[in-house]
Amino acid sequence: MESGTSTQVLHAGNGLEPQDLDPHIITGISEIRILSALFEGLVGQDPKDLSPVPGAASGWDVSENGRTYTFHLRENLKWSNGKQLSSKDFDYSFQRMLNPNLGASNSYLLFVLKNAKAYFEGQTEWENVGVKSPDPNTLVLELENPTPYLLRLLAHPAWFPIPKSVLSEFGEPLGRATGWTRAGKLVSNGPFELTDWRINENVHMTRNEQYWDKATTRLKEIYFYPTESKESEERAFRRGQLHLTEAMPASKVGYYRDQKNPSLQIDPYLGTFYLQLNTRKQPLTDRRVRRALSLVLDRRLIVEKITQGKQQPAWHFTPPGIAGYDPKITGEKNSAEAKRLLAEAGFENGEGFPVLTYLYNTSENNKAIAEALQQMWQSSLGIHIELTNQEWKVFTQTRETGDFDLLRSSWIADYEDPSTFLDVWTSQSGNNFTGWTSKEYDQLIQATQSKAVESERFALFESAEKLLINEQPIIPIYFYTSVYLKHNSVKGYYPTLLNYHPWKFVYLDSNPE
Repeated sequence: MESGTSTQVLHAGNGLEPQDLDPHIITGISEIRILSALFEGLVGQDPKDLSPVPGAASGWDVSENGRTYTFHLRENLKWSNGKQLSSKDFDYSFQRMLNPNLGASNSYLLFVLKNAKAYFEGQTEWENVGVKSPDPNTLVLELENPTPYLLRLLAHPAWFPIPKSVLSEFGEPLGRATGWTRAGKLVSNGPFELTDWRINENVHMTRNEQYWDKATTRLKEIYFYPTESKESEERAFRRGQLHLTEAMPASKVGYYRDQKNPSLQIDPYLGTFYLQLNTRKQPLTDRRVRRALSLVLDRRLIVEKITQGKQQPAWHFTPPGIAGYDPKITGEKNSAEAKRLLAEAGFENGEGFPVLTYLYNTSENNKAIAEALQQMWQSSLGIHIELTNQEWKVFTQTRETGDFDLLRSSWIADYEDPSTFLDVWTSQSGNNFTGWTSKEYDQLIQATQSKAVESERFALFESAEKLLINEQPIIPIYFYTSVYLKHNSVKGYYPTLLNYHPWKFVYLDSNPE
């Protein structure tokens, strides 16, 4: 690592092995961290607070009614292969993202565009969608309703441009795993370009000399390492093999804190650890059973004795204070009420309750939490929950097929607005694996989109969230903090609520104070 520090080569732990590097397919944080170095959308992010800054667009104009945004693209935009990038590339990319044949889980993030949802549902043609490219350097986005968080939303990979000509070389542009994202094939437009991708070893990228702002990019190379074992990652940091870890083993947080080790970072983070319940399966079809499973969980014990990273117990889904939204939803452990509900559902003292399975992706931290949950359900309700762990790629496939009972889950904000959390539970969301849908919930979320007054929007969000928690297709456990290790040579890497760090601003100081 010392040689990397002097030569501007960053070595970073990155959690899970990427499923793909297609911006329109991915949903995970580990992929977003990599893609934010390889690609750039119309709008970038300030490294200190992630506020919107010019990206591929040098600027933009907003109509008086807040429904039309005109973006002015830079004239020197190029792909990493040296070919010109224009507004048509964004137009094509948005159309691909909204094509139902692609099956993009995050397609709903583009539903703010006029007629985008109708196009996704096959009810209109692309020419009627609010995306126009009148000339190579101008892109006009027309919205269904004023969307105050649009500029923050545009930094998400769902809005990144992708090269149509490269996709066409690999056959079906709407296909998955066609090969266009492999090293030596992937063409991007961000501050770095993909050099090598060794599965389960590392993703290696080098500075993109075609990038319009290459003068700002100080790092010459970045190595991202898949680090599903947090204990192995922590050991690699101690051995000087990593400048940054993605996370920390919960068992080591207390030690680092007691030692006042300056490498330990505990930052605010807009994310929630929760469980998804498969409401298509008995007895989880019964709301009383779902409520009982939630009420016996000692969330405070989990954050104080297991995670130990200043996390907060969660009785609702959205982290408190996101963009000023703070729902008045409270809760507390209530074993007596849980037993009453379970008995009312026909399982007094747990008798006759079938053995359910709790599925989690492989991780020491996840295992410790799973075992705690298992013990709480057994001791308080007299029911046995089996534990099963799977590696991330298998886990995501199982999740998508719905072959689970209880599912360990996490949701991290894509942008700073309650919609990034509560849109997940609408019937059209590709990230709702519970099988639960509610017409009333959909209507409440839909109604938020036409409200320009913040207090009115937030009141609708709160009503929707109360409905969600009352129905309990999910069980929130705690609100995250970002707990990781950072070497003192790493500069330009600031605490941010989304734990995103624009890589062109990050550099290494070989003589840190």
